[in-house]
Amino acid sequence: MSLLGEYDPDNIFAKITRGDLPAARIFEDHDTLAFMDAFPQSRGHALVIHKRAHARNLLEIEPEPLQALILSVQRVTRAMVAALKPDGVVVTQFNGRPAGQTVFHLHFHVVPRWEGVPLGRHAGGGAADPAELAELARQIAAEIS
Repeated sequence: MSLLGEYDPDNIFAKITRGDLPAARIFEDHDTLAFMDAFPQSRGHALVIHKRAHARNLLEIEPEPLQALILSVQRVTRAMVAALKPDGVVVTQFNGRPAGQTVFHLHFHVVPRWEGVPLGRHAGGGAADPAELAELARQIAAEIS
């Protein structure tokens, strides 16, 4: 899928937002939702989305919802660092299929990193254990301020 196109209101993240699909939720406010990536690149990999902005990528979102989204990314990242104590954190965002985007609903990845622990391939690993994801979400959520 290219950078240009129509937003699909039935994409997987829209379904998670509506409650049509389950997710290990970390944080939610009026505008944003953070949840665990079901196919994580590392232990604790989270996703942060805007719930109401129908933007497929960074190029399509208006400034006000983008501000709310990036502030939630920062909030979740801080909580992740407090909860999981990683050596580093990668915050990334893909725009278009050639860039690695697989779900066409604007989202940020928050990926904790530890020295000596290899990073899994984006969108290439197996599904995580739902119980483990729920526990990680609980730990990170406990640190949200």
